[in-house]
Amino acid sequence: MKPLFKKLFISATLLIAMPLSNYAQKFAYVDTEYILSLLPDYKSAQRALNEIAEKWQSEVDKKYEDIDKMYKEYQAEKILLTPDQQKQRENDIIAKEKEAKKFQQDKFGYEGELFKKRQELVKPIQDKVFEAIQKIAKEDALDFIFDKSSDMTMLFSNAKYDKSDDVLTLLGVAPTPEEKEKVKEKKNNLPPRDGDTPPRGGDLPPR
Repeated sequence: MKPLFKKLFISATLLIAMPLSNYAQKFAYVDTEYILSLLPDYKSAQRALNEIAEKWQSEVDKKYEDIDKMYKEYQAEKILLTPDQQKQRENDIIAKEKEAKKFQQDKFGYEGELFKKRQELVKPIQDKVFEAIQKIAKEDALDFIFDKSSDMTMLFSNAKYDKSDDVLTLLGVAPTPEEKEKVKEKKNNLPPRDGDTPPRGGDLPPR
């Protein structure tokens, strides 16, 4: 390559590369699962949701235990019952089962009571996190902030573009290195998506 052409080629390459380099600095990412896991308010909300879910799940289990008992008693006594009595007992069992399913759906179903309680307790915290992320984006003149914990696959992420700890600082939370490491280990060892999330209607075993 001739010296003059080589100089022009290098200059052109630098001119092209500089805007791309500057543009790349406008990207960053956060890990909202990591952030939420270190927020005291979120931990308290999750504990409250777990307690409510466990209580309602116990009630669901009790209802189905009663139905199982009714069915076994009916099977044991069926031979002694008249056809009308059999029909009545079967209808009673069916009615109890419908009642149990309705209770389960009302509590754990889509837009059920647990869903509404989650919205009440968790959404305000998520909104605060979102506001903090927006503030950091404006202060750092960022065009895009990706969420590492979302369904979007990140094959590689450079830690220098991670703004998660900046969000925590803005929210007034200063977790210790041990707490941070514990959260990261939990995320790496457990299946993704809300390890502490209470069961919802779709997560319950079929009845």
